[in-house]
Amino acid sequence: MMLAAERHEIILAEVRRHGTVRLADLVERLGVSAVTVRRDVTELADRGLLDRVHGGVTLSRVRAGQPEPHRSGLRPASGPVAPGAVVGMVAPSVEYYWPPVIRGAQTTVAAAGGRLVLRASSYDPAEDRRQVANLLERGVQTLLVAPSTEGRAGRELLRWLGSLTVPVVLVERLPPPDLPTLGLDAATTAHALGAGLAVRHLVSLGHRRVGLVTSRSSPTSHALRRGWREAIESLGLEAGGSGDTDVPPYGSAGWAESYDDLLSRLCRDGVRALLVHSDREAIGLVERARDRGVAVPGNLAVVTYDDEVAAASDPPLTAVCPQKHRLGVLAAELALARVTDAGDRPVHRVQLWPTLVVRESCGALATAPAGE
Repeated sequence: MMLAAERHEIILAEVRRHGTVRLADLVERLGVSAVTVRRDVTELADRGLLDRVHGGVTLSRVRAGQPEPHRSGLRPASGPVAPGAVVGMVAPSVEYYWPPVIRGAQTTVAAAGGRLVLRASSYDPAEDRRQVANLLERGVQTLLVAPSTEGRAGRELLRWLGSLTVPVVLVERLPPPDLPTLGLDAATTAHALGAGLAVRHLVSLGHRRVGLVTSRSSPTSHALRRGWREAIESLGLEAGGSGDTDVPPYGSAGWAESYDDLLSRLCRDGVRALLVHSDREAIGLVERARDRGVAVPGNLAVVTYDDEVAAASDPPLTAVCPQKHRLGVLAAELALARVTDAGDRPVHRVQLWPTLVVRESCGALATAPAGE
């Protein structure tokens, strides 16, 4: 039986020889099932070695040295977007983090004479795809999408988005490492860097043990954990036994008991400084600390990540603030540029740095005694 690597070599050889090859011809040439051929060409396409087209495969435009055609299928405009241009947007929520992003995109599209059409999803790949399909039926010219990217379903969704005939800009999402050549523009926040800003600020106050607390429901947690860990290692700090903890969302079943247990472990391990994602979890943690006689910032320094309602906390929370409105502006600008620019526009992956807003909650000294 032919190995997968052997089939891949034959497929690539056929594509190099003929330029474009039908899947049906590959099935006959290899003597395997259509399912096997589709799996092989998907793997080769994910690696950037060929491109999938309707019913077949073709030599990768990058390998062939050819400019990428205008992905929207529309004639590139030489000036501003025509009045009435419709931009679709699929956001995973219309609450908490996302309203400023949506408003930024809406303002930018309206200023260009177009209209933003919003659909809300629910962090589910099937629902993401359904909402995108609805927008395509609506006749949008370009899309802003914050899709689910986890697991096999997330990868399949990203592949599908990359195959659409209208340009797609990812918002606060990037393709995973196993889709390295997926040609989608993206506007994201440097969340890992933001975590490092928080750690370094707390270290500047004298802390040598800085913990991380994240919500189990947050897709941002992975980036924050990476940035926190990189900062801890680069500064030669100790993470501590309770340094990295997931907690249930504030207000969910069992949240108070979980937060109380975390505070006990922090006291036991001598952790006096925390980065908490997000504001609601930070506010809940401060509330439970107060009830246990642990003063913030007297006994515990807290920096939150998001800065949605941090200023209204008691005490006001120092916060790392993603530039959410500006992110929406940038994403919309990328989408509109895809409609108006010439076909050789390269893929754009743009990151915005968050900012640190210092308030009262991080004023604890590293040598302050812990309460219980």
